[in-house]
Formats: sequence, structure tokens, C-alpha cells
Amino acid sequence: MSDIKHVGRQRADRHGEPMVNIILSGLFTAVTGVCAWINIPLFFTPIPLNLALIGPMTAGLMLGSRHGALSQIIYILLGTVGLPIFAGFTGGIGVLAGPTGGFIVGYVFCAFICGLPYKKKFLLPLLGLLACHILGLLWFVFSTGNSFVSALVICVIPFLPGDILKIILSLFMHRKLALTIQITKPPAR
Repeated sequence: MSDIKHVGRQRADRHGEPMVNIILSGLFTAVTGVCAWINIPLFFTPIPLNLALIGPMTAGLMLGSRHGALSQIIYILLGTVGLPIFAGFTGGIGVLAGPTGGFIVGYVFCAFICGLPYKKKFLLPLLGLLACHILGLLWFVFSTGNSFVSALVICVIPFLPGDILKIILSLFMHRKLALTIQITKPPAR
């Protein structure tokens, strides 16, 4: 009889888990949007200084690769249809086609990488950041016609100190949120 209860509990957990993951994906979509709104335009580059990378990094760390990436795909789709959730309260396909588009698409890859099952979690945001910067840099070079070195100086190097702080903040948030979720989970029956 206890085996039947155990199987029933597993089945209930599996059916409830996707809904929780979908809700959390939506939550991290919103987190990315709010973090993107907090931005400072810089005079030397069309890339604003913002907190948006905190969203995909934390989403991947908290939700895993699949749902972390899903949260960023939803973010991009909502922004593409015109919701003003990109940096500076902007939206639309033109933002993705512009010089920052590669960075925004890079959020999906960043979240996916941050969600990989790897014990040294501090390395994952670094690799996710690298993926985001590579995509953003390549798209910036393509869309603006700047040289690779010029784009590196305009789009990546000035942002690295802030990106390191975003990584630290994402790891801190992951640690605190994971602990909170673990504490508030109901005990197994």
C-alpha cells in the first residue's frame, strides 16, 4: 500500500512541477524586463549600461537550462511584438535588428548555460556572459560595420566591471532564493 501512495505522490509532483516552472519562467521574464528598464545611456556607445543580464543569469541558475532559456525567449517575444520591456522602455523588432539585438538574443544562451548541471556554479555565469558578449559583439559588427576591435572597445571592455558585479549579484540571489525555496517547501508525506 505504501508503494501505491509513493507512486501517486510522484505523479502529483510531476504534474504540479511544470506549472511551477512555467510560473517561475514568467517571473524571470518580468525580472529581466525590470532590470532592462534600469539603464544609463552612455555617450560613446549605443549599448546602454543596464542590469538586464541579472535576469538570464539568475533564471538559468534557478530554473535550469530549459526553463531559464524559455524565460528569455518569452522576454524576447514580448519585446519583439512591441511591449516596452527592452532597455529604455523600448520594444519592437527594430530593437532586435539594431546594434543591441545580438546581446538581447544572447540572453537565451546565457540562461541556458547558467542552468547547466555543473557543481561549480560560479563558472556558469562567466560562460553565459561570454556567450552573450560573443553574440552581441558579432551582431554589433554586422549591424554597424565597425571593426571587431572597435566593437570590442565600444561594446564589451567598458562593461566588464559591471558584468562581474552582475555575476556576483546573480550568484548571491541564487543562493538566497534556493535557500528560501528549500525552507518553504512542504515536507514530503
